[in-house]
Amino acid sequence: SGQRRSGSEPLSLSLSAAASRREPERRRERGGPKVGGGGPGRKAAEGQAGTELGERRGEGAVALPAAGGRSMAMEEFQVAVHQAKLSDAISVVQAKPLQYFSNTELNVAVVGEPGSGKSSFVNSMLGKRAGEPGAAETGIQTTTVKPKNYPHPTLPQVVLWDLPGREDAALDSRAHQVDLNRFDFFIIIGYQRFRTVHADLVHEIQAMNKRFYFVRAKIDLDLESSRRRQPSGYDDEKVLQRIKEDCVKCLLNENVINPQVFLVSNWDPQSFDFPLLWEKLQSDLLWLKRQAFIFSLPSLSAPVLENKKAAMKEKIWLKVLYSGFLGLLPVPGFSFVAAMFFFLRFRSQCYRFFGLDDQSLTALARDVGKPVASLHAAMTSRALMPLILWRLPDLVGAILILVEYCWWNRYPYAGSLLSGGASFFTSYYMLHRCLTDVAKDTQNVLSRALEGKEKMSI
Repeated sequence: SGQRRSGSEPLSLSLSAAASRREPERRRERGGPKVGGGGPGRKAAEGQAGTELGERRGEGAVALPAAGGRSMAMEEFQVAVHQAKLSDAISVVQAKPLQYFSNTELNVAVVGEPGSGKSSFVNSMLGKRAGEPGAAETGIQTTTVKPKNYPHPTLPQVVLWDLPGREDAALDSRAHQVDLNRFDFFIIIGYQRFRTVHADLVHEIQAMNKRFYFVRAKIDLDLESSRRRQPSGYDDEKVLQRIKEDCVKCLLNENVINPQVFLVSNWDPQSFDFPLLWEKLQSDLLWLKRQAFIFSLPSLSAPVLENKKAAMKEKIWLKVLYSGFLGLLPVPGFSFVAAMFFFLRFRSQCYRFFGLDDQSLTALARDVGKPVASLHAAMTSRALMPLILWRLPDLVGAILILVEYCWWNRYPYAGSLLSGGASFFTSYYMLHRCLTDVAKDTQNVLSRALEGKEKMSI
């Protein structure tokens, strides 16, 4: 009753070599193997290990195209960033078939309040019993105080993370100790009812534009409790339906689109919604791995951007010297005008060099279906107020030049020297800061472009 069916060369050289290899590799590769895995029970895990996992080991060449395709996607992405073609960088990954990402590691965080059965759920997913080697530690008292990882035995490159219990953020001093941004996908474990901690987790995960399943654990205890309260006219199916509808309603109230809710018993992974959960995870696995790979792309761009920063730094000194020389001219405010001219020109060069100019951002916004203003909002280098604050020393120099002209009736030696020196050092700082901000903005724009459009569980 109660069961349901269910190397050493420079980076620029390596990027050029990667670009030249792109076409032959694309012709050779045909995608990777289908991801398989056993059911959450021990028999299913052993059976799957003897079929699909055995095929993967016996025919190692089958898995190689996925790894090669993933590597090619990374190289093509870095080449596009190096060439300041952010739109092409995004398109390179989005155009790849799901099989290209089968060897991407997927870190799945199991989260929820203390005592909800997270560790027992992890064991059921691993096909292990408590106390067996490699099983998560379980007990009546809190047993998980630090994140622990458990590679899945049959799902390739899938790692389950058993996280410490989360309580109300206002009461739980550990609430912010685990950075959820480290993980790619989430399974929220709940027990008895939807609590504030679940809503907080939903909001935190949605803020990262990542996905989750909601699992109502210990459903066998809920059924037993309902049977005792209403022994006459008791119906398993009606109770289960009511519990699931309540969970879905609570998630919809938190603005979750298409919530995925599963009712499970950690002691019986072959009953209730556990088989459905397993099938859903397997069907979503390649898509989730693709999303994990996409979210890693901004960090993959870091070495390319550092290389481009080094190239642009060579152009800073000449502009700084010009700004300092022109700042020596005894004209009040001329140092400000000259420095801003060189700064704005340098910033425009940086935007073109990194692919953040208006034309490039318009093409990127069109390709990802976002307004250009959304990409502009991710850029800190466009702010005007810091520019004004950085040039305040020019005002002091201009005032001193006027004082020397009007009150002291002499050539403004002191004011000119002050304006020239201030313009030199201020311009040096501004241009270096601008270059750093533009490089960071490139990562921010890539992250904004890759953000999901919808907030949903999957």
